[in-house]
Amino acid sequence: MRQRYANLTRIRALDPERDHLAIYQTMLRLEFPWDLKLGLNLAFTRSFAVPAVAAVHVGTGELTERTQKRLDDTGLLMYELVLNGFDDPRGREALRRINQIHRRHAILADHYRYVLACLVVVPTRWLDRYGWRRPCCHERQATHAFYRELGRRMGVDAVPDTYAEFESWFDAYDATHLHPNDDAAAIERATRTLMLTRVPTALSPLGDALVGAVYDGPLRRATRVDDPPLAVRGGLHAALRVRARWQRWFGRPRTVALFTDGIRTRTYPDGYEISRLGPDPGDEATG
Repeated sequence: MRQRYANLTRIRALDPERDHLAIYQTMLRLEFPWDLKLGLNLAFTRSFAVPAVAAVHVGTGELTERTQKRLDDTGLLMYELVLNGFDDPRGREALRRINQIHRRHAILADHYRYVLACLVVVPTRWLDRYGWRRPCCHERQATHAFYRELGRRMGVDAVPDTYAEFESWFDAYDATHLHPNDDAAAIERATRTLMLTRVPTALSPLGDALVGAVYDGPLRRATRVDDPPLAVRGGLHAALRVRARWQRWFGRPRTVALFTDGIRTRTYPDGYEISRLGPDPGDEATG
């Protein structure tokens, strides 16, 4: 059991402000690879669901007409930042590309803050509920510090100073702005189609209900997704909790980090150029 917490011991020896990148990398690549990837996917789904943000995405057609490419591009740019850091040449190129993509849209500062808050809060809450252990205070602080720094480098000011303050800000913004809207529903339908391809064949008849059960109530309402049957919600919750306990008591710490052999996606099975991720140049000119 002591070996199971070896990464946590190393994390607690670090400074969560100065070493936020190393801590966040360890969380993604070694401690919670599956859960944190799913949590980040849920965070982006939620950030796309706010009416004003959803309208921008539907207007570009990136998420509704080129869904797989758009999701792969978003994931690759984020992973380049996490895996390499902001000061590495690949990290700098990814951040430059992110800023280029967003610069042509009139996006309010609060919308940027909400996306950052989703990336901080939504995955952490998933880990609180379904991770093999709950994130420690160092991990919460490092997660907040990483995305606060991302916001600073994107020119987003007034990001709350602590994880707890950002979580409170997220809840207040969510309650005020996350409303049912047709654009969010259209995006959810497009992304759901891709999610269903990853449901095991034996569970495919329950695919739609399982996807809905992964969402919480506010996200289902915003995207006009029906509440799944109570049996499906309860069964999924129980299965995830059993998985967490099995990992806690019988799992071993990962020794091979996620993405050691690079990142492969459906859109780019043979690799990619960071500068070409996102909308095609012609789309950028008319977006």
